[in-house]
Amino acid sequence: MYKKVLLAYDGSVEGRRALREGAKLAQLCRSEVFLLAVVEVSSIMTPEAGLTIPIELQTEDYKAILNEGTERLKALGFSPTARLEVGDAGQKIAEVAEEIGAHLVVVGHHPQGALARWFGSIGSYLVKRLRCSVLVAQTDISDAEFERLKPAETVASG
Repeated sequence: MYKKVLLAYDGSVEGRRALREGAKLAQLCRSEVFLLAVVEVSSIMTPEAGLTIPIELQTEDYKAILNEGTERLKALGFSPTARLEVGDAGQKIAEVAEEIGAHLVVVGHHPQGALARWFGSIGSYLVKRLRCSVLVAQTDISDAEFERLKPAETVASG
């Protein structure tokens, strides 16, 4: 059903929820897994706070986040393809999904304020733009349930 699953991961609580839910679906479908982290240009500049965060610092943070997600997926028996992009999250997720021929894109649900409702969410942007399925993950998967996703240890016969 879903042969290629793209997991958008930012290390947040919502991102971890998406990683867990996406990994569970990918395991059930025996999917190839792609992990994507996007350094958003808007998060680099925060004029209201009067400071600009150098892109190098943001990129290093996101590399660490991407590595953490990759290790979590490897522990579950996946061999994920990991990628880091810089730009608008919605656009980059859509571009990568189209490039790899994703059958499912999984993103986390980030609660947004009243102003964001006027401009829309990444999930709604992806639903309008992509031809594949989009899952906005909101299901909490416990640590115990997530651990059960790990492949059973193979016993060497002697």
